[in-house]
Amino acid sequence: MTYQLNAPLLDACVLGIVAHEDSYGYTLTQKVRELVDISESTLYPVLRRLQKQQFLETYDKPFQGRNRRYYRITEAGNQQLAYFRTEWLEYKDKIDELLNASNIEKNSGEETQKEGEE
Repeated sequence: MTYQLNAPLLDACVLGIVAHEDSYGYTLTQKVRELVDISESTLYPVLRRLQKQQFLETYDKPFQGRNRRYYRITEAGNQQLAYFRTEWLEYKDKIDELLNASNIEKNSGEETQKEGEE
């Protein structure tokens, strides 16, 4: 992928996945990596940061004689995710507008022409 994820966007992606279902660390990293080219070593600090900010909490669950650490979103995490979603939609709309600037210029030209005709 051409575009890099910054920390807040990566946080939003992780919270979005965990909001859907509790996730084991490895599974969570694989889900993110399916969509974004990012290393596992990048994601574990994100998980720790989100946990420190109390957006995620962990619990251990036995699996084949070993414990797996699962991540669950907290109420504060759900609120942060709602904020991220709102911010994303505004940001996406602005970027879409810039990327489609030729349409804007074309429409502006038509409006200017119509104003001149009146």
